[in-house]
Amino acid sequence: MSTRRRLGRRLIQLYAGLTLHGASSALLVAAGLGLEPWNVLHQGLAELTGLTIGVVSIVVGAAVLLLWIPLRQRPGLGTVSNVIVVGLAMDGTLALVPDARSLAVRVPLMLAGIVLNGAATGLYIAARFGPGPRDGLMTGLHRHTGRSIRLMRTGVEVAVVVSGFLLGGTIGIGTVLYAVSIGPLAQLFLRVFAVPAASGGSTVVATSTPERAILHG
Repeated sequence: MSTRRRLGRRLIQLYAGLTLHGASSALLVAAGLGLEPWNVLHQGLAELTGLTIGVVSIVVGAAVLLLWIPLRQRPGLGTVSNVIVVGLAMDGTLALVPDARSLAVRVPLMLAGIVLNGAATGLYIAARFGPGPRDGLMTGLHRHTGRSIRLMRTGVEVAVVVSGFLLGGTIGIGTVLYAVSIGPLAQLFLRVFAVPAASGGSTVVATSTPERAILHG
C-alpha cells in the first residue's frame, strides 16, 4: 500500500472510529441501562448544568487535555479530534434515536452500543493518530507517579463513576458488561482494522494495549 493511500485509510479510520464511538455511546444513553465510566460523569454533569451530554463530553475532554501540560504529554491529531468529534456524534445520534421504554428495545440498544463501541475503539486506535485525552491522562499519571497503568486507570475511573453517580449519572448492567467486554472486543477489532505497514509485509497496530488505549471514551 502506498504512503498516500495508507494515510488516507488511517484518516478515514480515525474519523469513522470517533464518530462511531460517539454514536455507540449514545445508544447506551438511550438504553438507560448503564453507561461507560466517563459517560456516567458526563451524564451527571449534564443533569447538573442543563447542557447536553455531548457538549459536556467536549468540555470535560478539553479540561482533561489541559492536564496533559504538567504531565508533559503531547497530543496528536486523534487526541484533539477525539475531544470534538465524539461529543458531536453523541448529540447527533441522540437527536435521531427515539425514546426507548421497553426492555425488548433497550437491551438490544445496550448490546449494540457495547459491540459498536469496541469496533470504534479498534478503528481509531489502529489509525495511530494519538490517544484520547482521558487515556493520555492515565498514561501520563503512570509515567509521572511510577504507578501501574492498571492502578491509574482503576483509580481515575472509580473516581469519575462515583462522582457521576452522585450527580445523577446512570450505573447499571450496561456499565458492568462494558467493563468486562470492552477489552476483548477492542483487541479483536484492533486486529480486524490493523493498517498495513508501508513495506506491505506487516501490519501496524496501536502500540498501546486495549487496557491503555480504551477511553470514555
